[in-house]
Amino acid sequence: MATITEPNTLDLPIIQLEPHLRRHENEEFMNLANEEAKKAAEGLFKYGLLIVKDPRASAADNDRFLDMIEKYFEQPDDIKSKDVHKEYYYQVGTTPENTELPRDHCERMRAYKDADKPLSLCPPEKDPKARFFWRMGERPPTTKFEELNAPPVIPAAFPEWPEVMNTWGKKLLDCAVSIAELAAKGFGIEEDTFASRMQYGPHLLAPTASNFHKFNKLGTVLAGYHYDLNFITAHGRSRYPGLYVWTREGSKRVVKIPSGCLLVQAGKQFEYITGGHVLAGFHEVVVTPSTIATIEQAKLENRSLWRISSTLFSHIASDVMLEPIGKFGADPEIKKLYPPMYTGEFVNKELALINLGEGSDGVSGYGGGGNNNNSSSNTTAAL
Repeated sequence: MATITEPNTLDLPIIQLEPHLRRHENEEFMNLANEEAKKAAEGLFKYGLLIVKDPRASAADNDRFLDMIEKYFEQPDDIKSKDVHKEYYYQVGTTPENTELPRDHCERMRAYKDADKPLSLCPPEKDPKARFFWRMGERPPTTKFEELNAPPVIPAAFPEWPEVMNTWGKKLLDCAVSIAELAAKGFGIEEDTFASRMQYGPHLLAPTASNFHKFNKLGTVLAGYHYDLNFITAHGRSRYPGLYVWTREGSKRVVKIPSGCLLVQAGKQFEYITGGHVLAGFHEVVVTPSTIATIEQAKLENRSLWRISSTLFSHIASDVMLEPIGKFGADPEIKKLYPPMYTGEFVNKELALINLGEGSDGVSGYGGGGNNNNSSSNTTAAL
């Protein structure tokens, strides 16, 4: 196992979304929005992730969501087990602990310097984290990739569940769409290039939960070394630290989300559609010295010992052709690295390689933790 140290914090640009949201009001907002678009495009190229200040999503909104999810996972396992649907490949309701298995990236991991090596084991083991999947957004009127028609799971003890999930999920999804617009503008392409392809995407609000009553030892890997298979992932701030990311040059860094801000990261679909200009970054969540300190403080304050990530996976629509677009696909060699395929086909291939479903039965667009070794670069991008 690699040495358990606290790496340096990655200094990320903070993207202000308000000028973009008000860009049609006057020239001043438009000019400010153009500057934020440049920052977003540069940050995504350099890091693959951004800190975002979105006036539509407040710290209070995130706290309300975290409070409910903590209470849900604090329930006894026999109650939560009623919300598990293995027959639907866990794509609605609860995914139990020790179910999701990260893909094997041992060769990549071994290439890092000792200080930058992940703590994840080789070969990987199943993640101790649990998860809850809640679908967001409109379903496509027609699709080549028939989704499972399982109804959403509403936990029995939480009548407020749909309202809380939909309210916070929409804020995260709206942020992801706005960043897609801002990034496109910063890349010098039409503003709706990415966002239009997200319409009818099988987006998922997918909070993850780690039980610090059980998994509280220093160095415990809560989410193994991986990247996200979707387009853009949006996170609210967790109440416990532990997120490590890798820079484009292969340095391990800590990411901290300021209060009232969101973390936005590029997934593999973003890498694909930009022909590797933006790289999907590798990351893991572990119990660090700072995590231990926060656990001890939570015990003193009688707070929940469940680490909840406030996570939304946004997707390109399943029936959209996934390929490098415009100037990103001008090089024939890039097109060979990223051959065109339907997004639903791409997701099915990814799902076939993790432990959440067969990935070959028409189930499209689910999940965010898929992994793939076929990166366009031998270096590692940050999230």
